[in-house]
Amino acid sequence: MNKLIRFTTFASLVMLGGCAGIIRQTPSLGDPVAVVQQKMGAPTSVYRVGEEQLFEYATGPMGQQTYMARIGADGRLAAYEQVLTGEKFATLKIGQATRDDVLKTVGRPAERSYIAMRDWEVWSYRYKEAGVWNSMMHVHFDRQGIVQQMMNGPDPMYEPKERVGW
Repeated sequence: MNKLIRFTTFASLVMLGGCAGIIRQTPSLGDPVAVVQQKMGAPTSVYRVGEEQLFEYATGPMGQQTYMARIGADGRLAAYEQVLTGEKFATLKIGQATRDDVLKTVGRPAERSYIAMRDWEVWSYRYKEAGVWNSMMHVHFDRQGIVQQMMNGPDPMYEPKERVGW
């Protein structure tokens, strides 16, 4: 019994330690890069936009949030926002936006797939539509990497699994 209690305590501490990596402190505008990374940890990706940098903090593939921290040319936090929103997806223009534009706007996708019939690559993003509905946005790229279509719908991960009777 004593071994069981020690094992349970150990397992609980390990699980809590794993959660601690998820809990982050929100950075403040004007924070230098070192402070942003101290509060948020290492970014999942870094993108360059002119003299500025975008630090991506993705919670995927199962998470519904990606935060972008824009670091100005002075090395300080200029903006910080959650980018997996309907409003952000709406800024991506069909026939114009590239893969690079999508990465710099909403970050890396939760899933990637391919539609052979159209020869399109599809990047899928989990997010909360209007902050309420568990949704997925599917961004379709042609062979040249230009957005050709965007479709959203319910996230199948959250859809009820009905039993099929035989």
